[in-house]
Amino acid sequence: MYETLEIERAGKVATIWMNRPAVFNAFDEQLIAELAAACKELDADASVRVVVLGGRGKHFSAGADLNWMKRASQFTHEQNVEDARKFAGMLRTLAEMSKPTIARVQGAALGGGTGLTAACDMAVASSDAVFSTSEVKFGIIPSAISPYVLRAIGPRHALRYFQSAERIKASRALAIGLVGDVVELDELDACVDQLVEALLQGGPLAQKAAKDLIGAVNGQPIDATISEETAQRIARQRATDEAKDGIAAFLDKRPPAWL
Repeated sequence: MYETLEIERAGKVATIWMNRPAVFNAFDEQLIAELAAACKELDADASVRVVVLGGRGKHFSAGADLNWMKRASQFTHEQNVEDARKFAGMLRTLAEMSKPTIARVQGAALGGGTGLTAACDMAVASSDAVFSTSEVKFGIIPSAISPYVLRAIGPRHALRYFQSAERIKASRALAIGLVGDVVELDELDACVDQLVEALLQGGPLAQKAAKDLIGAVNGQPIDATISEETAQRIARQRATDEAKDGIAAFLDKRPPAWL
């Protein structure tokens, strides 16, 4: 189905591999469209519990294909907006998947590659990984990726890196919250597997509800309204068949149904 990526399935885990290693998995119109389609396909597949996003070759993603950006620079305003909407829509489709997503990052993750990292729920990077919101070097801005990078690193760090376009080493990315783990390259897959195994222990409906909870609570004042919101959410969740089975399984010392 796909020309610029591959989907690898292993049990309840699906890995989307960006597969343009000759150009360091840089984005163009086709890769953007296929990533959006793959995310929708896997989100609708009940047999998939966890989605991993990776890049074939030495680099995760070098960001925008400059030939694509050159074409976009010649677009009319209306064409430019439509093209940008497709990229923004792909990132949103990835970020709003109903199941856990992990970015598996090695080598360069520049521009949109940093955006993909941030759009995933969590990220694991090799020690050689390097990130950058490098858009200002080309006279543009990291607009489409900004909601996800801001969510990951906060406005203070974004003020620096959106303007300086400095390269961010893996250790620094860990310190500012862009990634959750940094390991040597030959340990990267084992680290991803360990995280996947932890995720598979949780109830899939509860994980979706937890993801929705963060979206509802983040940034809200702690007041009577948010207190009522959280009470309603846990009450609804406790009434689900999944929760009833999960609690009973713990008391009965047996695996829950989702395992």
